[in-house]
Amino acid sequence: MSQLLTEEQEEFILRNFKGIGNKELTELLNKRFNLKIQVNQIKCWKSNRKLNSGLDGRYNKGHVPANKGKHQRITGRMGETTFKLGHRPNNWVPVGTIRKKTDGYLYKKVKDDGPFQKRWKQLHRIIWEEANGPIPKGYKIIFLDRDKDNIVLSNLALVSLQEVLEINRKGLIFENDELTKTGINIARLNIKKNIRKRKSRRNKHDKTN
Repeated sequence: MSQLLTEEQEEFILRNFKGIGNKELTELLNKRFNLKIQVNQIKCWKSNRKLNSGLDGRYNKGHVPANKGKHQRITGRMGETTFKLGHRPNNWVPVGTIRKKTDGYLYKKVKDDGPFQKRWKQLHRIIWEEANGPIPKGYKIIFLDRDKDNIVLSNLALVSLQEVLEINRKGLIFENDELTKTGINIARLNIKKNIRKRKSRRNKHDKTN
């Protein structure tokens, strides 16, 4: 079961299992992350970690769930860490930890608090920005030799999203970094040519009208 959940999803369960039943917890999890997890899977996941919701299987008369009145607030800021002081989930790791995620990129944990996506950052972006400053909007970093594990500054290149499309469309990225550099230059030339062609067609169209 643990393999079916991301770290963010596990943290969500750990924040919300107190005071609600497995069915409600499963519904909250599925709605938040657009999943199709079964109640018995959540029950098994909790049992393996000895997590007790504090319920006896039914709400006693007058019982108020621990998270009553908080559902709307939680769903609006689901990614935030709301653990009590001193409480950490089993999968907690310190700032500075480097992990490979399912997308194949290496990530570095940069802080403990805030939304999940703000706590981890792609390592190659960190290395680039430490040397060159923030990555401009509309640009991304690519690996010149296509190896996502080869995270050294000399293997990284800043390209626009338009250039990425041209590079992928024309197959201009290679396992050889020098060939990829040439491919990037070709992509940039192609983009300039296409821009000139579009301008020329517009000018001809304007003259005929």
